[in-house]
Amino acid sequence: MDLKNILSISGYPGLYRLVKQGRNAIIVESLETGKRKPAYATSKISALEDIAVYTETEEMPLGKVFKRMYDYLDGEKAIHHKSPSDEVKDFFYAFLPEYDRDRVNVSDMKRIINWYNTLHDLNLLDFSDEEQNETAEGTENEENEGGEENNGDQAEDESNQDTKDNA
Repeated sequence: MDLKNILSISGYPGLYRLVKQGRNAIIVESLETGKRKPAYATSKISALEDIAVYTETEEMPLGKVFKRMYDYLDGEKAIHHKSPSDEVKDFFYAFLPEYDRDRVNVSDMKRIINWYNTLHDLNLLDFSDEEQNETAEGTENEENEGGEENNGDQAEDESNQDTKDNA
């Protein structure tokens, strides 16, 4: 899932896609309505890719948080972002128990849930690339482990060949 062109803009409701960059502003398109408008440098503009959630050990990128939520919900929508605070906290704890309770506010949780549901409604939550990458990395690591042994054998064979050539 590519979150670098999906933006959150302070003062603008919803999520936006970056369309074009101008001199004094960027042109954005609402993901929900498709309407385009300028977003000026005076607005706080954040790409979802650059947002992370504080956990007890590190900051977890928003893409991983969405993946955790997606897996927890078996691909379904999340609770409504306007649910009572206790429900929101319980829900967040269910899929991300290590979130930092001192630094992650309920308003942050509600915003993340709202973004998740918006992306879900628009069928933009596609984690197949990440799963393929994880599978490829696992296969690559296995091949490298086996390949190291073969490279050692190959180096030994080449060493023996050099000895024969020199003799």
